Amino acid sequence: MRVRDARAAASRWVTEHAAQAPDFAGAFFSGSSIWLPGDAELPAFSDVDIAVLTAGAQAPPTPSCPASARTPKRSWRPTRPTRPSRTDPVLGRAGRADRYADLALATRSLTSRANRQYGPEHADRFLARYGVAETPVGTATDKGTAAGYGRWVNDQQPAPPMPELFTWEFAADPYPAYAWLREHAPVRRTTLPSGVEAWLVTRYADARQALAEGRLSKNPVHHSEGAHAKGKVGIPGERSADLMTHLLNIDPPDHTRLRRLVSKAFTPRRVAEFAPRVQQLTDHLIDGFAAKGEADLIHEFAFPLPIYAICDLLGVPPEDQDDFRDWAGMMIRHGGGPRGGVARAVKKMRTYLLELIHRKRGELGDDLISGLIRASDHGEHLTENEAAAMAFILLFAGFETTVNLIGNGTHTLLHHPEQRAQLQESLARGETALLATAVEELLRYDGPVELATWRFATGPLVIGGQEIATGDPVLVVLAAADRDPARFGGPDTLDLARRDNQHLGYGHGIHYCLGAPLARLEAQCALGTLLTRLPDLGLAAGPEELRWRGGLIMRGLRTLPVRFAPERAGGAAGGR
Repeated sequence: MRVRDARAAASRWVTEHAAQAPDFAGAFFSGSSIWLPGDAELPAFSDVDIAVLTAGAQAPPTPSCPASARTPKRSWRPTRPTRPSRTDPVLGRAGRADRYADLALATRSLTSRANRQYGPEHADRFLARYGVAETPVGTATDKGTAAGYGRWVNDQQPAPPMPELFTWEFAADPYPAYAWLREHAPVRRTTLPSGVEAWLVTRYADARQALAEGRLSKNPVHHSEGAHAKGKVGIPGERSADLMTHLLNIDPPDHTRLRRLVSKAFTPRRVAEFAPRVQQLTDHLIDGFAAKGEADLIHEFAFPLPIYAICDLLGVPPEDQDDFRDWAGMMIRHGGGPRGGVARAVKKMRTYLLELIHRKRGELGDDLISGLIRASDHGEHLTENEAAAMAFILLFAGFETTVNLIGNGTHTLLHHPEQRAQLQESLARGETALLATAVEELLRYDGPVELATWRFATGPLVIGGQEIATGDPVLVVLAAADRDPARFGGPDTLDLARRDNQHLGYGHGIHYCLGAPLARLEAQCALGTLLTRLPDLGLAAGPEELRWRGGLIMRGLRTLPVRFAPERAGGAAGGR
């Protein structure tokens, strides 16, 4: 019997008896001329492709292996896995990794190349069909049988199927799906609900690299013009409203120039000076529902607080702030409002901001828009359109993140009564240290920003062993990175006193959130006051009744119904 025929017979036998001899089955599938039955519906994998995708090492047959399946001569002796040709069109040089090389790096590189050649969906079908895991199983003790490069056939513990992304069930709890991605496909090309294909980055180390990577641009010109023109990337409505020139869409040196202009409004000193106003707004909003014994904390508290705060910072007159509240409400519905409502709201906001800039030129104040006008008048080359775009993005980014931080944070505390009780006891003693670390942990555990905003590769680069092509969109999944067990101990456990908590909730690198100090102040003030004034706060709806907004970037609840003992009249004095 020829060697090839013998291996074919052995392969058939192993496939049929894998359950009875799993260790042998895992060790068998290696070599350069493997044969696997029943692949007619799959792409035509070559012998060398299959060898690499299922690389292991040969082992002696079990006693029950039929004689006809035994390979003649010395083929059953433990051998080093056969290396692919250096000219292999799929694997190239990466396929020549030595068995003593870094297995994890070789695995990622080989998988990346196979995915590009055959497409992720076909590669996944093949790997899932034969239970291929991403890392070698067990520890080899014999150098001759040590696993080489590539993947290992794991008949004992087949990889679970990938959870479905971007469904309503996923929106309610995306963390199991993100755990799967971190484990099995940490940098994965995915088709988004909009139809745009993008890379999702889910591991902490890879996320930090991507957030600080200079070859990943924030400017959509590096992607398809058609995709952006149709609102499939970026903020809906910003292009049609001519509001593209803001911090989330530009790179240095323009980014450096504009960020320097607005950063003065968010210094620690300026934020500390704003604290009494935030406390006043907080008390005023709680006064509005404290006597009722029930409230929707999103619409009556978490949503209006940051809107009124950012309007004050921008210099929007009190009589106009309710208009901003209406426009902002339309923008965060993410498809829940009338068709075209978001674009109309953005255009109305731009029209108003341009009018406000004209008005303030004649009467400058101590607000942020007046500061932008002064900078423009003193040679900073800030156009009127740039000023309007900057005011727009500060309003947009400065309120929705805080809405979600307060809403998600309250929701999390209500589901962790022991942690909440510790925080309330600390507040009752007049301490603030636990409140500060609690806000950081809430940002990590279930933060307001699920994915960092869009980035586009300006040239080929590698993230997590995966090659990214020029022009490809990259989305860093902050929610997944912040629960990476390689970085955080007990990542799925809420620990309000967590100390080593370098989460990515507000990003990393030059695009780190400018308004983070203000958001932290608002969250500490809101949560601290809420838990102090309404100590028996509880959910008024079951988990199945709560609905999460379906946007791609942000993570937040649509509503948060709560009950509590009504507060007596005169609880706290506050006002707008």
